[in-house]
Amino acid sequence: MNTAVKKKAIPREDDWIEKIYGMVRRIPKGKVTNYGALADAIGSRLTSRMVGWAMNKAHTVKPSVPAHRVVNRDGILTGKHHFASPTLMQELLEAEGLTIIDDQVVDFKQHYWIPS
Repeated sequence: MNTAVKKKAIPREDDWIEKIYGMVRRIPKGKVTNYGALADAIGSRLTSRMVGWAMNKAHTVKPSVPAHRVVNRDGILTGKHHFASPTLMQELLEAEGLTIIDDQVVDFKQHYWIPS
């Protein structure tokens, strides 16, 4: 009888983070997506919180990751406090043509990008 136990391959932390960063790099200028959509798109059991954690580290990555294009499910700039200034996330989105009022993307559904 074979008693050897097969070990499951455990994905390295860098693997899922790089998948997230790769997906975020594909978001077109003037579009936004949300944390949960990114988690779903890479086909993992990631949660939106884990995607948020990856976005918090995105400013240290090369090539750059446009983390400003990732908002919460209601289009609110919940990650803005992780940018160099409290208004930088909004400024970057406005420079791409989006309108932000009270930390929320106006016409969110119109600007929403669905990752695939």
